Amino acid sequence: MREIGVADARRYFAAQAVAGVAWWAAVAASPAVRDATLGDLPPAWLAGPDLVLFAGGSALATWRRSTTWGWITLAWTTVVTVGLWGYALVTGEAGWGALAMAAALVFSTAAALTLARGRLPIHWITSGLLSFRSAPERSPASHLRHSLAQLIVFWTAFFVVVPLVLTAVERRLGLRWSALDHRVVAGAGVGLLVVFSGVGLWSCAAMSLRGEGTPLPSAMARRLVVVGPYRYVRNPMAVAGAAQTIGVGLIARSWLVVVIAVAGAVAWDVLIRPQEEQDMAERFGVDFERYRAATRCWLPTRPT
Repeated sequence: MREIGVADARRYFAAQAVAGVAWWAAVAASPAVRDATLGDLPPAWLAGPDLVLFAGGSALATWRRSTTWGWITLAWTTVVTVGLWGYALVTGEAGWGALAMAAALVFSTAAALTLARGRLPIHWITSGLLSFRSAPERSPASHLRHSLAQLIVFWTAFFVVVPLVLTAVERRLGLRWSALDHRVVAGAGVGLLVVFSGVGLWSCAAMSLRGEGTPLPSAMARRLVVVGPYRYVRNPMAVAGAAQTIGVGLIARSWLVVVIAVAGAVAWDVLIRPQEEQDMAERFGVDFERYRAATRCWLPTRPT
């Protein structure tokens, strides 16, 4: 499992320094860029501090491997992000700037933590309630009830609440994409949601009844599951969750939901999956290694 280390953080801060300078150059050169990213905010108010603390701070964090400048850059990024989002939500302007700064905040946080600790502390994500643990001994029916209850909570949160919030934000910030306002797009979304909801339920049943566990990391399967949809992909629940979210985004005509679904799948694949599979290799040994070698994670494999 490749760790995300200081070299990766420095590369990110270097790219952010260049992007910050390029952004201000575009603001100065293009009224359209200025309106999309700053609205009616006077550029002169932000340009100086931002070039010093965002672009310059990122450059110093890269050049000097400076944890201090990493934190300074993160602090400034946080202030600008909060302020720009408040302005955007109140006025309906500067939506693209708010989105760009939100992304910068996420990556700056990861980069600053990496500089400070020597590597990205991914283990923070999988600690406490989300730490990898085998499920307690229960009857298969009990595991199934727990799994279905978890699905209800997750599906309500990620397929109803979050898309509603993101769609409302898109409308407020004027970021709707008219290409999605077509009946065929919504129909494709319905198809994805129905098909992959079935895959999710099938995976849940296999995990509970054959694996004696649940989808939660803190109550993982006690037995290696290689039946049902697990014959075709190693983590059908991740595949189903990503496809379901994309389907909901298409139904809601929200490109932001679709983008976040793809980003979430990539983040899971890079950050969580290696830890999960390392845990499974330790618990199931050579059986899991053979299964991993024979079955892909995302694309279906013909069972042997």
